[in-house]
Amino acid sequence: MKELIETIVKPLVDFPEDVQVNALEESDRVTYKLNVNKNDMGKVIGKQGRVAKAIRTVVYAAGSSGQKKIFLEIVE
Repeated sequence: MKELIETIVKPLVDFPEDVQVNALEESDRVTYKLNVNKNDMGKVIGKQGRVAKAIRTVVYAAGSSGQKKIFLEIVE
């Protein structure tokens, strides 16, 4: 899942080397924390959050077969 998130986000940003995805696993869910360069934050979120919503939709769909819920947080 980390590779999927990186594959989606890296082409969108100006500083792909700063993209980091960390997973935090709990008993019933997995939270992925996405860190990008401060200057790329607007590109990842998009106008009115449309890009972030699209990324989350793809990630949630890819993780829907698992038993744990998937969450994606975009961290500054």
